[in-house]
Amino acid sequence: MNYYSLNKQASDSSFRNAVIKGLAPDKGLYFPESITPLPKSFFENIDNLSYSEIAFEAIKQFVSPEIPENILKIIVEETLSFDFPIVKLNDNISTLELFHGPTMAFKDVGARFMARCLGYFNQDNDKEVTVLVATSGDTGGAVANGFLGVKGVNVVILYPSGKVSDIQEKQLTTLGQNIRALEINGTFDDCQAMVKTAFLDEALTSQMQLTSANSINVARWLPQLFYFMFAYKQLHKTYKDIVFTVPSGNFGNICAGMMAQQLGLPIRHFVASNNLNNVVTRYLISQLYEPKPSIQTISNAMDVGAPSNFIRIQEIYKNEFETLKENLSSYSFTDEETKEAMLEMYDDYNYVADPHGAVGYLGCKAYLKENPNAHCVFLETAHPTKFLDVVEEVIKEEQPLPEQIQAVMGKEKESTLISTYEDLKGFLLS
Repeated sequence: MNYYSLNKQASDSSFRNAVIKGLAPDKGLYFPESITPLPKSFFENIDNLSYSEIAFEAIKQFVSPEIPENILKIIVEETLSFDFPIVKLNDNISTLELFHGPTMAFKDVGARFMARCLGYFNQDNDKEVTVLVATSGDTGGAVANGFLGVKGVNVVILYPSGKVSDIQEKQLTTLGQNIRALEINGTFDDCQAMVKTAFLDEALTSQMQLTSANSINVARWLPQLFYFMFAYKQLHKTYKDIVFTVPSGNFGNICAGMMAQQLGLPIRHFVASNNLNNVVTRYLISQLYEPKPSIQTISNAMDVGAPSNFIRIQEIYKNEFETLKENLSSYSFTDEETKEAMLEMYDDYNYVADPHGAVGYLGCKAYLKENPNAHCVFLETAHPTKFLDVVEEVIKEEQPLPEQIQAVMGKEKESTLISTYEDLKGFLLS
């Protein structure tokens, strides 16, 4: 499979090169040159397939022939070493829990898959690769855990100071080994801008090999399509009109769901649930795409003012606005509405949700007002104890810490505070 830049000013790339480089030379995101739908029989027989078998069949066209099938099967098995359960709240709403991995966030799958791909590509290479990643919360911890100890790979994580939860910060600042954390005096958008600038700085890239583990990287982004197939397997016998509501920040997760749709997954519609960072919600009303500085909210992983992956969504639907609207709705919610939704789920269904899942739940309710016959599945993207202060304040009940969280709580934070791109460049070159 080859990949092309969405800026259309760079040569096509192999999967290997797209993973290692992260971003195309013309600053564009890579996109697969073709998407071949899976045979109808695949979805008719999905009940007879394991999660690993589903994932292997879904992803192999995007990585072949550079990763042999026997190696890919091992990568998939190692990536999917935990469960993805559906929890039904009522006849119209279920949640897909994506927090049962090592860092208790949905990004574990993409980070683990990418780390193993990069490890395979780098196994006979003496030159080290530096993974440079910006995080608004969960990406950093997932990447740190996924790449911990991978031969020939150094990881540098940029995160906005004071704008991630305490547990999220612990997960990305306490591992040591080949993981380094940079605490940025600014917002996630500032972190992301520094990362993109570094990729295009020839004085830097001539001296070191940089790649990204954000969802701009095809190996981090594409495996997220597995979730939607796993949910379909669990629900399709009971519900015929399944709609996915995705708490959306950088829009990689929902974009991956749309890739699953392109592969033939019989899903009619998607809902992007935004917090106050609602550039896409506003675009679907006005057709004006106007990125703005991010606003800090209690659903911090979605505090993205310029979502990178939305251009991929536009490409999937051939940049046709009406086709996009047929497949995507979007709603925006305040912190107060988010807290009310958390309390409602706890009181009505005895379900403890994190703030991001609560935004997804609100998206379900908004969509169902006009589409009452649908079954809406919201993605619960992180374990509620990762946002302990907010969750316990809302539901007024102390929450036990899972062992994955307990493992980092007593560790000491190690980070370097920086403010400018020149600070980052100096850190990397040193």
